[in-house]
Amino acid sequence: MALDEPKDTDNVFNVNGFQFILDKEFYEKVKPVKVDFMGYGFRISSGLEPAAGAAGGCGGCGGGSCETASHSH
Repeated sequence: MALDEPKDTDNVFNVNGFQFILDKEFYEKVKPVKVDFMGYGFRISSGLEPAAGAAGGCGGCGGGSCETASHSH
């Protein structure tokens, strides 16, 4: 997740006052996408299956984290 400006190749979603931008081609591969604000960061999950043996995870603001998941929580 990063700050960015929308391009012609992006889908733009406005949800609860937040704007989310996803590359159209990438979105078709990973949909559905779910983003949850966890108080100190975000949790992102999608329909993309992680590669065998791949570990997901990323740091968020204030030590929060997100994980790669093939299902919604």
